[in-house]
Amino acid sequence: MKTKNGFKRTGRFVGNPTLGAMERMALYCAANPGSPAAARRPQLLYRGQLWIALLGPSVQEGIVGIGATVEAALRAFDAQYLAGLRPPAEAVRRGLYNSRLTSA
Repeated sequence: MKTKNGFKRTGRFVGNPTLGAMERMALYCAANPGSPAAARRPQLLYRGQLWIALLGPSVQEGIVGIGATVEAALRAFDAQYLAGLRPPAEAVRRGLYNSRLTSA
């Protein structure tokens, strides 16, 4: 399979993991301009055979997305970022969240 900047056409990485990662992120952000990844530009790390998109001081304390490709890690990051903005499902079901908003 041909590679471009170290990536196979499948999106899997071959060779130096830093080559092309920023280009792949730029393409993802251009295709998803309203996404948290496009707005916040998380750091990209390559560990083992996984890509990690990290916003924050560490994996334990930050917002993290992990995937086999740069795009998968950024999609996972977007999902985690947005999940942190939503109220817990149980509070919404019980009407607690809406009552807090209207009583303030």
